[in-house]
Amino acid sequence: MRYPVPLLLAGAAMALIPSLTRPSRLEAQVPPLVLPKASPRASVTQTVGLTAVSITYDRPAIGGRPVWGTLVPFDSVWRAGANENTVIEFSSPVRLGGKVIQAGRYGLHMIPARGAWTIILSNQANAWGSFSYDAKEDAIRVTATPQAGEMHERLAYTFDSVTDSSVVATLRWEKLAVPLAIQVDTKAVVVDSIRQQLRGLGRFFWQTWSQAAAWSAANDTNTEEALGWADRSIRMNPTFTNLQVKATLLANRGDQAGAAAATDRALAVATEAEVNNYGYVLMGRGSVDSAIVLFKKNVAAYPRSWNAYDSLGEAYTTKGDKKLAVDNYSKALALTQDPVQRQRIEGVLAGLR
Repeated sequence: MRYPVPLLLAGAAMALIPSLTRPSRLEAQVPPLVLPKASPRASVTQTVGLTAVSITYDRPAIGGRPVWGTLVPFDSVWRAGANENTVIEFSSPVRLGGKVIQAGRYGLHMIPARGAWTIILSNQANAWGSFSYDAKEDAIRVTATPQAGEMHERLAYTFDSVTDSSVVATLRWEKLAVPLAIQVDTKAVVVDSIRQQLRGLGRFFWQTWSQAAAWSAANDTNTEEALGWADRSIRMNPTFTNLQVKATLLANRGDQAGAAAATDRALAVATEAEVNNYGYVLMGRGSVDSAIVLFKKNVAAYPRSWNAYDSLGEAYTTKGDKKLAVDNYSKALALTQDPVQRQRIEGVLAGLR
């Protein structure tokens, strides 16, 4: 006789039998395979001064299809790529169409048209395509005039006409190029970056403050603050370098007397090489007589330096005084033991004689 299985035992036994109709928890968590995308991901970055401009997008292909007005409809918001919305990112504030756009990530959308296009930067940068686009989230809209371009089977973005303060980001697909002009106030960005860097470890070294002041002097910007940087460097260690930077800043401000005093102080602590290099700076400015004064100073201070005489000879050659040029080149030749320099000076002397 077959005895019936108790109901509780039957339930327990059945629990041990895999279900044929319901997926197990493990099966429900099977991860999808990562496979190639029909429109592969791409990104491009361009640095303008210190500002990084990046565009991340997916690259659809033409695949024999008509693009403009068909695959990409006119007069409708388009993701400017494929799949997720295209993203443009700025590491510092920039200007688009005369308006300041703060650093950050923006969704990049476009409205293609038969004439001028509309380019949109949206404060929402994480949308799927343009399907949830909302004009209330616009950061800016600018117009762009499409241009004829080289054939591109796959959509691409390029950075063109790069300067230290501007760049043109260009969408290229099929035979069309759509430019977006981007301007950067590089001087303001660099000054802000310098201020931040001067809060770090470099603040304990005279060279850091001098470098900061030197950048401002070379770019004729932020002069008053940079003079403070130069003075701080000088207090830590007065050198030809930081004193000459201060002289340049004072000259940029129009204080020629102060600049001359700073230069005199710089030359008083300068090495032979620093005096020599500054002499060539003056020659480059056309101040040959002032350069000769400095080269004479080096000759008097370093009478055994062939290079001091060599530089003075070059200055006299530039001035057109062949006799004094020959005299000083001859002394340089007598002092140098370097065969390369001897051969060069001999050639110069042959030309002068």
